[in-house]
Amino acid sequence: MNASRGETMQPDEIIHLGESTIQHGPANDRVYLMKLASADLPNIVNDIYELGRQHGYTKLFAKVPAQDVAHFAALGFIDEARVPFMHKGETAGYFMSKYMDQRRGIPQNIERISEVLELADQKAGTHSSHISDNRIIRLRLEHADELAELYGKVFTTYPFPVSDAAFIEESMKENTVFFGIISQGRLVAAASMEIDTEWQCAEMTDFATLPQHRGTGAAGALLLAMEYAAKDLTLKTLFTIARAESFGMNIVFARAGYLFGGTLHNNTQIAGKLESMNVWHKQILPR
Repeated sequence: MNASRGETMQPDEIIHLGESTIQHGPANDRVYLMKLASADLPNIVNDIYELGRQHGYTKLFAKVPAQDVAHFAALGFIDEARVPFMHKGETAGYFMSKYMDQRRGIPQNIERISEVLELADQKAGTHSSHISDNRIIRLRLEHADELAELYGKVFTTYPFPVSDAAFIEESMKENTVFFGIISQGRLVAAASMEIDTEWQCAEMTDFATLPQHRGTGAAGALLLAMEYAAKDLTLKTLFTIARAESFGMNIVFARAGYLFGGTLHNNTQIAGKLESMNVWHKQILPR
């Protein structure tokens, strides 16, 4: 859930094929299998392919448990990233891709991506956050308008309509938990934990900080707060899909003990352009 929404471009549509959840559309120029229902196999693989072909999308992208990888590999999907124990704390989750246009499979700014990973590796395990005067709270329905306003200020484009208060409210009512940092009575930073109760994992995502509050350790503090909350749930694994060219976000996760799981090439449209994304993951234990 780390991507884009042009000023006039609508976010990609979320639909169901069988019992599986799919996102597709021109914003990210892809089909994304967000939630696979095993009952839809093996036909769902061809369904995704046909959807992508009909719309002329250049990438097919799927989150798949290890036991179902062969169905996708048979149609030419490759695994770009893996998260050990992502599926119920027992088996790995695979992020698999098929490029309908091979040019999309060539990552842009590979030197920058490599530099980011090198620096993140050097900073691994050195977590620190110097936020002290601000308050971290769990955001509720009454915060939806302010939260949507924050996201609207930070992201010119995003793959999901996070600047829409109605979307925020719907997400909160389902399985997404938002946390925010309050400074002088105002929301200045936020992030979310998107919980998959079936897989017993959660995606740490939607990090946003107002420009004047950046460099204060906000993202790291929010991540720690969300991890603390996650320990009270039946979650086994946490992961994120972070912008591969962002020094800040990759370092935040490396410092917090997350391990690198792979790079998704030209995967997500953020701020008007397709960006590669890095997958990071961490196993957690209950309190």
